[in-house]
Amino acid sequence: MWLVTPARTDDLPALLALARLAGSGITNLPADPDALAARLAWSCESFARTATAPDNELYILVLRHSETGAIGGTAMLFSRVGARWPFYSYKLSQFSQASRELNRVVPLSLLSLVTDHDGASEVGGLFLHPDQRAGGLGKLLARSRYLFIAQSRARFADRIIAELRGVSDAQGQSPFWDAIGRKFFGMSFPEADAFNAAHGSQFIADLMPRQPIYTALLPDTAQAVIGQPHPGGRGALAMLTREGFAQENYLDIFDGGPTLTARTDQLLTVRSARRTRLSGHAEEGTPALIASGQGAEFRAFATPLGAQGTTLPAEAARAARLSLKDELLHVPL
Repeated sequence: MWLVTPARTDDLPALLALARLAGSGITNLPADPDALAARLAWSCESFARTATAPDNELYILVLRHSETGAIGGTAMLFSRVGARWPFYSYKLSQFSQASRELNRVVPLSLLSLVTDHDGASEVGGLFLHPDQRAGGLGKLLARSRYLFIAQSRARFADRIIAELRGVSDAQGQSPFWDAIGRKFFGMSFPEADAFNAAHGSQFIADLMPRQPIYTALLPDTAQAVIGQPHPGGRGALAMLTREGFAQENYLDIFDGGPTLTARTDQLLTVRSARRTRLSGHAEEGTPALIASGQGAEFRAFATPLGAQGTTLPAEAARAARLSLKDELLHVPL
């Protein structure tokens, strides 16, 4: 049975292996041992803290096999972006210019550097091992983040965002970055992505031009990928959209991928979650996602849930270390 649990410091080798599989473009999962170890320590401190308001916490969750302890994937939540340094995005805006003499109206698009999302929470870092991309494990891992938010609502802001990886080629090169960022930083996309993962985005504030950029001045290859997710992220986009996230013309400043936004309390899993207590064991029921435990004891899993949401299979209860009368938070699968 697979459970979603908080990551531990001894999960570093497994997470590093996942990061190397993920490659460039997933900034929240750096393939750098020191940077990843620092994030794990940050996460462990965040889970241990009694938080009454979001304040720069990071929560790393892992998909863990209940018997072998193997790690099959990871996902993350940030309680408040922009706490240490500004959280930059591009805002894509549209306008028109007209010439009466030429009898022409020209539609134009502008990219403006903004920090509109400072103070919001963020979900990200979702990556599943290729061997585990079946049987609903991706849905379990992704939605466990929202169950954790519902379980610990005070830890998160009223607004939430999700950044999707933008388009890059097989070598990890980004046409969007090559058209803009590379001109000012002198780095390839993988180099800039790795630097951001290890050191944060202050260098963007230091060197990125402040003036809006006309997209018509960019190469066609860059214009074509603006706001487009990486082909491997289309499934994640569909899950985010079903959850209640929407595209509002915000883009990642590195690869031009879409940044989606939502009101936290309107997320499908958050508003649909119901609390009950375990009253017994039964093998039959309706498929459900279930969470239990607070903070570092949080666990999420999928199993049949029956009898008004109060019974589940004995094997699932043992794997999740649940006792009778323990509180369950559950949503339909």
